[in-house]
Amino acid sequence: MPGRDTVYVWFGRTTGDRPEAARRLLRHAGGMLLGRAEAEIRVGRDAAGRPFARTGDAAELPVSVSHSGDVVVVAARRAGPVGVDVETRRELPAVALARRWYAPEEAAWLADRPAERHAEAFLLLWTAKEAVGKALGRGLRDGGLGRRMPRPDGPGGLLRPVPGPGGLWVGHPRLTGDAAGDRVAVAALAGSPALVAAAALTDDPALAGSPALVAAAAGPGGLVLAVAAGGPVDGVELIAD
Repeated sequence: MPGRDTVYVWFGRTTGDRPEAARRLLRHAGGMLLGRAEAEIRVGRDAAGRPFARTGDAAELPVSVSHSGDVVVVAARRAGPVGVDVETRRELPAVALARRWYAPEEAAWLADRPAERHAEAFLLLWTAKEAVGKALGRGLRDGGLGRRMPRPDGPGGLLRPVPGPGGLWVGHPRLTGDAAGDRVAVAALAGSPALVAAAALTDDPALAGSPALVAAAAGPGGLVLAVAAGGPVDGVELIAD
């Protein structure tokens, strides 16, 4: 049963037609959270390129879409804005890019990580910035890459193993700035080692005074995922398509 204000994240793979895969996940989201048959859900993009899921009688669901490689992700919630971003982990000049685009303290934090984790650290911050930008309706415009994010900086390194089957790993965002305390929830994608999400609520002034949920996720399946929501929410649920 859908929660009072849970962020739901649908995760799917496609062999070719990513737009159709996204439309399928958007219809799943609309059907579940608007309480309609999926055939009644109209999906697409508006004139500004933002995705939508709505019914013929104008009921509309806040949604966000991202894709990387053969992975397509849709996030949705009933009560307010949402943003999602997913990236495939890959080699890149992470330290140089961070010094060019990120806040100085973020670039310094990344450079202090072990060299083999530079790319992953860069993508964890990138996905968080992208997701928050989408939730704020601005993307990475207006200095979005310089917007400070909670840093995945758990004990013993960027990621730590979670006991139990599946080889899951989780990174813990550490709240920075004026955020009041660590409010962290962890959710895992059942049956898959690819995704583990750690969520933190923050009132960072860099987020324009709006509380946001930032979920940074990583796992041995090769993906990095972030989810953001304007205003406090109950939690995050990941759903395999």
